[in-house]
Amino acid sequence: MKKKLTFAFIMAIFTTGIVTFAAISVNLGFSENFLKVWLKSWGISYVVAIPAILIIAPKVQAFVDYLFERENKN
Repeated sequence: MKKKLTFAFIMAIFTTGIVTFAAISVNLGFSENFLKVWLKSWGISYVVAIPAILIIAPKVQAFVDYLFERENKN
């Protein structure tokens, strides 16, 4: 469980940071309050991403395992 939590925290840092940076820069541009808006958005996204990764990741992994299991049988 420790490994899964560590993965979720690290993965969320990178994915939310990159995605919010891209979305804010496209929608707001690099204005004088860009950094403030981006950091606020990043914080909110990060808090949402942690439980999402912990809940969704095992289901996605099971689905991918299922897909490749079927592929290996053919």
